[in-house]
Amino acid sequence: MDTSSISPVLPRTPLHVRRHAGTHKLERHWWYIWIPLFSAMVWFGSLLALLITWIRSGRPHYVSMLETQHIAYISDVAADFLKPLFITGNVITAIGLSLSLSIERWARHDGRLLPNMRKREKVTSALAIIWSFVGGAGLILLSVFDTKRYPLLHDVFLGVFVAGTAISAFFTIVEFRWLNKTFGARYRALRAGYLFKAVFAVILISLAIPFGVLIDSSHRDPGAIIEWTIALLYTFYLLSFWWDLRQSGHFEKDELSPERLAEVGMREWGVPTM
Repeated sequence: MDTSSISPVLPRTPLHVRRHAGTHKLERHWWYIWIPLFSAMVWFGSLLALLITWIRSGRPHYVSMLETQHIAYISDVAADFLKPLFITGNVITAIGLSLSLSIERWARHDGRLLPNMRKREKVTSALAIIWSFVGGAGLILLSVFDTKRYPLLHDVFLGVFVAGTAISAFFTIVEFRWLNKTFGARYRALRAGYLFKAVFAVILISLAIPFGVLIDSSHRDPGAIIEWTIALLYTFYLLSFWWDLRQSGHFEKDELSPERLAEVGMREWGVPTM
């Protein structure tokens, strides 16, 4: 049976709620749900440690800063004695994002999240994962090759991180756009996740453009403010995957498979099933 042409209808009550009625077991929090949450907290904690250290140290002027620069970039602070913390935080964040995207793809295939009903959605999901690995590699390498000792390499890997993450986010949002078109009217959590990602992607990209211009100009302080803002807001993009994966706790394996959704849809319309 071709399920791609059938408009799916979600089960009104998840299977495990029906099976455990009266036990207050409304959802199962699978271990993988916490990966994006942990990654976001590590990322935010690393940034906060860098920012507080710079402020509490009297806002020192690092050797990697221009003479006219008064506000340190993240990379300026991270090139000092907190470099091991920065590397650790970036490694966890990079792996966490790629794992979150990969697990989300698996959960859709496994019927625990709303499935990719068409090949194009599977392709965009795969491309989002691939580019997240590219962006993650850039994030790790820019922390290893710091701006004080390897300024040229640092800038190259910063560009790789920004480009890879932006392209990955683009494909993720395209996938969610198609999922929302299929399921959004009945599944508000999906629509909320899609709109949240889309809004934050637009904000981050809008900030990244002036950042790219200012980082190579003599006006470094505004660029530093924008960089800290982008980095802190990136925490919420990471958290959006916790929201997505959390929805899988409501469903058992294969409960949201295309075949199951099509079957439920045909019953809703009064069409006899095989």
